[in-house]
Amino acid sequence: MRKIKNIRGFTLLEIIVVVFILSILAAIVAPRIIGRTDDARIAEAKVQIKNFETALKLFKIDNGFYPDTQQGLEALIQEPTSGRIPKKYREGGYLEQKKIPLDPWGNPYIYISPGVHSDFDILSYGADGKDGGEGKDADIKSWDLQ
Repeated sequence: MRKIKNIRGFTLLEIIVVVFILSILAAIVAPRIIGRTDDARIAEAKVQIKNFETALKLFKIDNGFYPDTQQGLEALIQEPTSGRIPKKYREGGYLEQKKIPLDPWGNPYIYISPGVHSDFDILSYGADGKDGGEGKDADIKSWDLQ
């Protein structure tokens, strides 16, 4: 019969020290990571607005006009049946997704055409979902992204 010698595991004290060190690292790193969520959402909204702009420009190239406010961004995924009807609407629409996404905070984008600042204006009201605001609550506007 063999005896197993020198089998050694971790002591409770060693495990506690490792857990303590990991806790300190988490306390230092976690706030930095968590604080970046708002920045990521703002960047996502800007990218989505740019995607809408590109799709709207393709719509205009095909049809000679932008969808009006009433037709909205829905005109990018489904051919309008009211207002000015496009004659050369692209089969499958102008966005890969078959639905208009909400902004990163779960609110619909605002589309106005003709716009006050351009041929069309697109905006997200930001984290607070209200007009105006500062910081993470600031509105994200197509005319500020130029």
